[in-house]
Amino acid sequence: MKMKRTWLAVPLSVALLVPAAGVASANEGHSMNHSGNMKMPTEVSNPAIDLRAQLDAILSEHAYLAVVAMQKGIDGKEDFDAAAAQLNENTDALSAAVGSVYGEEAGNAFKEIWGSHIGYFVDYVKATAAKDEDGKMKAKKDLDEYRSEQAQFLDKATGGRLKAKDLEEGLKMHVNELITAFDSYTEKDYDTTYSTVRESIKHMYGVGKGLSWAITDQFPDKFEKKSADTPAANLRADLNYLFSEHAALAALAMQKGIDGTEDFDEAAAALNENTNDLSAAVASVYGKEGGEQYKKIWNSHIGYLVDYVKATGAKDEKAKEMALKELDEYRAEQAKFLDAATEGRLKAADLEKGLEVHIDQLLNAFNSYNEKDYEMAYDSIHEAYNHMFGVGLGVSGAIADQYPDKFMSSMPAEMPKTGMGGTSDAGNSSLIWMSVSGFILALAAIAAIVRKRRLN
Repeated sequence: MKMKRTWLAVPLSVALLVPAAGVASANEGHSMNHSGNMKMPTEVSNPAIDLRAQLDAILSEHAYLAVVAMQKGIDGKEDFDAAAAQLNENTDALSAAVGSVYGEEAGNAFKEIWGSHIGYFVDYVKATAAKDEDGKMKAKKDLDEYRSEQAQFLDKATGGRLKAKDLEEGLKMHVNELITAFDSYTEKDYDTTYSTVRESIKHMYGVGKGLSWAITDQFPDKFEKKSADTPAANLRADLNYLFSEHAALAALAMQKGIDGTEDFDEAAAALNENTNDLSAAVASVYGKEGGEQYKKIWNSHIGYLVDYVKATGAKDEKAKEMALKELDEYRAEQAKFLDAATEGRLKAADLEKGLEVHIDQLLNAFNSYNEKDYEMAYDSIHEAYNHMFGVGLGVSGAIADQYPDKFMSSMPAEMPKTGMGGTSDAGNSSLIWMSVSGFILALAAIAAIVRKRRLN
């Protein structure tokens, strides 16, 4: 019997009270700002921030898997059951997380409510396939009722820290994003589909931020009286978003590529937009040329993955071997790049191993999908998605350690702006570009070397 991964269901009271070794604090002491106020150390990992990261991982993956399952459902794809099963596992993980904070009974109650809205999305897909407008309207009505019930649950659970009215607004945003992504997909408006997919994933980071703030404020002693809302925590969240979204979109684009679907170009374009977000950070520091060079380096492994998909479709074993060889060369180049950029805080040998894991996960997901082992395919996608949160932790830890003064902040006194209601500031603010500016400055010399080598 195949063993399912259960690491996400580890109780928060245990798993999230242990900071990751080596990156928990970039500055052991406290410092003073110019006005004399106490400043907090530049931690990217502590019990509160780790809680936020775990909730971000589960919630954002929910949005991604919901989109994929709805697409597979309307298309009648063979892998629908596997995609839906992975979405259900995600629900189990989120419910276990809630239960670890508020108790088993509350976790079960949350699961029943949360699971209901997934069922209503399925009803909407079925009604769309049957061209049943009444069925679609009923599904939307059920989703409205769900929003109210879920909002009341979280308001009560958090002791009013999260307000039902604001929660309903945030949940409406979530529901509308998924419906829009699905409707535009069925209408073959793929540009809207994938722009909305990205919005739906990004939005859930605001939800994770708000929920983690409420929990840590409610149970401060369980989280060492730490804050989940600091510049360092936001840096980690922003990097988690970009890295994990890359893995998710890469896996989906590879599926679309081998299937020859109509929306492949738009799925690939969404992956390119993710790359553009990283490249824009580089360009904002040392100009267009530098940004373009960085983009070429990062894009190379995406191109090699595309080569592998094309070779698989053509049954060209030599071309597949060439793509694998190029991916190996990319790993070494990328590892040296980051080692030098972080001044040895990230070691090339460790980076190569991490990059090997990332590439192997995407290839395993693709090969399993192509071989119709869909359970393995979605297990591998899940692993690839969550692996990138480790990457976000490591890179943000190195950056914060390298430039600690950029990530000192006072403890916030009120709930931050989140996706629980209104506009989320997670992932779409200018913070990430500000946060990585020091890191990018360190890349400038290396980029010049790479540029010179490419020209020779």
